[in-house]
Amino acid sequence: MAAQSPLALFDVDGLVGDDDRAIRDTVRAFVDDRIKPNVADWYESGSLPARELARELGQLGVLGMHLDGYGCAGTSSTAYGLACTELEAGDSGVRSLVSVQGSLAMYAIHRYGSDEQKDEWLPRMAAGEAIGCFGLTEPDFGSNPAGMRTRARRDGSDWVLDGTKMWITNGCVADVAVVWAQTDDKIRGFVVPTDTPGFSAPEIKRKMSLRASVTAELVLDGVRLPESAVLPGAVGLSGPLSSLTEARFGIIFGSLGAARDCLETTIAYAGSREIFDKPLSGFQLTQAKLADMTLELGKGMLLALHLGRLKDAGQLRPEQVSLGKLNSVREAIAIARECRTILAAAGITLDYPVMRHANNLESVLTYEGTSEVHQLVIGQALTGQSAFR
Repeated sequence: MAAQSPLALFDVDGLVGDDDRAIRDTVRAFVDDRIKPNVADWYESGSLPARELARELGQLGVLGMHLDGYGCAGTSSTAYGLACTELEAGDSGVRSLVSVQGSLAMYAIHRYGSDEQKDEWLPRMAAGEAIGCFGLTEPDFGSNPAGMRTRARRDGSDWVLDGTKMWITNGCVADVAVVWAQTDDKIRGFVVPTDTPGFSAPEIKRKMSLRASVTAELVLDGVRLPESAVLPGAVGLSGPLSSLTEARFGIIFGSLGAARDCLETTIAYAGSREIFDKPLSGFQLTQAKLADMTLELGKGMLLALHLGRLKDAGQLRPEQVSLGKLNSVREAIAIARECRTILAAAGITLDYPVMRHANNLESVLTYEGTSEVHQLVIGQALTGQSAFR
């Protein structure tokens, strides 16, 4: 009988509308032509042509694609999720560039910014002519952002920011940073042009994961900003946390793209690799592994599509995003690791994407909410009791 692709067994295409499928296929073609032929070299060298890619991704229409106005495409959330699937099938670093640009930096300005901030930044960011980053995490405060030490104080009519942010995607190539800081009136967000005196963003090197991604530290040393730099609609942690929820939605879909790429690669490899005089794919243990991985990939995609429809209907809750992020990334990294066992020694090389995806997913597992944090979010929803403290 003819072989089927993993998601064909779940008839996933039949669950996706024509417009959303067309967007998905366009992004898939871009990834096949532009990302996959180059990403192993980028990963090995620990570099990414971020500015060049940002312009190309802007022309493709995926930067802030699910936002309305200001040059954004205004697609469905499901279409955005499917685009993230295809981008992460290329590499988690590329999907991270798009997620941070659109779902963190652009989203925060779009939802909480002034008309002047939106007009100044969003059209250029949608086109990829300006790159944004999102400064929330600090060296000592990741899962507990309320403890951040970065502070913004009043000085006449200005604000002065001092502090340090860590693990910031796009940081050292960004033209604008959305930075969150403690003030005398709760946590506030600031739109910070990166050429402001006192702002610097040294790149973080020697990474073993997300190597095809730009990661930086943000240093704010007496950064003076006018009153107009404040995001007027965000007071307290709800602003940054809602932005993170927006970005986590993309991860629900994106991480499954990495898993799918691993599984499709492994099925093809097992079909061509002969051992004991027949294809590796013809052995029962190999087929059992492939069947189990396909089942988890398909279940994850069905959940992702369901959550996408809830988001499009305006009904998606943060705890449901935690369900999706926890499941997708946990299963994706398990699939990547299992695929590596089938490829054996070949699986550790950059000739195949499996180990690269597995290494990247180690970061995706813990950023924008560790698995433990999402378990506690779900636990709180189930019991009504907070176990965070």
